[in-house]
Amino acid sequence: MSPSPTYLARFDGMPESPFARLRALLDGVEAGGPAINLSLGEPRHPQPDFVVPTLTDAASGFGKYPPALGTPDFRAACAGWLERRYGLEGVMDADAMVLPANGTREALFNIAQVIAPLSAGKHRPSVLLPNPFYQCYAAAALGAGADPIYLNATADTGHLPDLTSLNEEELDRAAALYICSPANPQGAAADMDYWTQLIKTARAHNITIVADECYADIYTGTPPTGILEAAHKSGLGFEGIITFHSLSKRNNLPGLRSGFSAGDPDLTSAFGKFRNLAAPQVPLPVMAVSIAAWNDDTDAAANRALYDKKFATAERIIGNRFGFKRPDGGFFLWLDMAEAGGGEKTALTLWREAGIRVLPGGYLSRDTENGNPGTDYIRIALVGDEDETARALTRMTEIF
Repeated sequence: MSPSPTYLARFDGMPESPFARLRALLDGVEAGGPAINLSLGEPRHPQPDFVVPTLTDAASGFGKYPPALGTPDFRAACAGWLERRYGLEGVMDADAMVLPANGTREALFNIAQVIAPLSAGKHRPSVLLPNPFYQCYAAAALGAGADPIYLNATADTGHLPDLTSLNEEELDRAAALYICSPANPQGAAADMDYWTQLIKTARAHNITIVADECYADIYTGTPPTGILEAAHKSGLGFEGIITFHSLSKRNNLPGLRSGFSAGDPDLTSAFGKFRNLAAPQVPLPVMAVSIAAWNDDTDAAANRALYDKKFATAERIIGNRFGFKRPDGGFFLWLDMAEAGGGEKTALTLWREAGIRVLPGGYLSRDTENGNPGTDYIRIALVGDEDETARALTRMTEIF
C-alpha cells in the first residue's frame, strides 16, 4: 500500500490563522452583551457612489479574459495616484513599473516566488519579516523555499523591523524583507530617514524590499512617507524595491479584490512574466472600478476623516491608559494589556463580560528567542461607526 500523500509539507512552520485561534478561544463562551466585532480589519464605511454604476457600465467585460498585466488605463491610474500621493510627477513609467493584483494578498505571496533564490551559499535563503506581521508573509517565504526570520518590532524599535539586530552573515543570507508601513497592527509609519537607511542596508546585501503600504491613505496628520518617494527623493533609485497598494482599506472595497504593485522595472518585468502564467487576473469590470477609484482622491479623504473622528473618540475615552497613542496610520488600536493579564486573557474577558470581540496581539506574532512581542497586547479594529466605537471602548474602560 502506497504511503499517504503529505500535504502542506513545504509549509511546515506556517502560522495558524489568528482568526481560527480566536474562534477556538471564544467558541462555547457566552457573550456578555450584544456582540461588537472589532477583531477583523474589514472596513465598514460606505462604499464610493461610483462603484455600482461603473461596474454596471463595464459588465460586458465579464465576458472576456482580462489581460494579466492589466490595461493601459489601469496602470496609468495607479501610476497617477502614486505621482499625486508621493510627489513623483514624471517619475513613474506606468507600463514598466506597475502591475495589477487580484487583491494584494495574492501578490504579496507570489512576489516571493519570483525573488527567492534556490540557495544562499550553504543555507536555504531566508526572508525577513516584521514581528507582529501579516500572516501571508510567512506563507510566502515558506512557499518560496525560504526560512522566515522574525524581527521583533517593539516600542524600542519604533514598532518597525530593525536590521541592525542582524549580523553580516544573516543579512547576506536574506533574499527579501517584508515591511508594512503604516504597520499592521501598531500603526507606525517609516519616515524618510528610516526608509533611506533601510534601502542602503538592503542594497549592500542584495535584499529585495517588499513594502506593503495598503494603509497609505489612512493616517493622522502628515501623510506617511512612501518607499518609492524616499527612494526617489534620496537619489537612491528603485532597484530592488517593490511596493503594494490596495483599494480594500482606502475605498472600503475589500471584496473588490483589486490592488497593484509598483517599483523596480526589472523586478516588475520578472513578476509580470510570472503573473502572465500563474497569477489570477483582475476582471475588466473590476479594473474599471479601480480606475475610477485611483483617479479620485475625495472619497479617500472622506474615509480618512471618519477614522480621524473615531481616533478622537478613543483618545477621549481611553486617555493615556494601556499605552494608547494615535497611530501614524491605519485604523487599529494596539493596546498594552499587561496589567490586565495580557492579550489573550483580555480578549476572553471582553467577550465574556461585554460581547466585545478583539484580537490577542500574540496571535499576530511568533515566539522568538527574545519573546513574543504581541503577548501583552490586543488589536482593536476601528471599523464600525463612531457610536459603536464609543460604546465598546467605554465598556472596556469600565471592565479594566
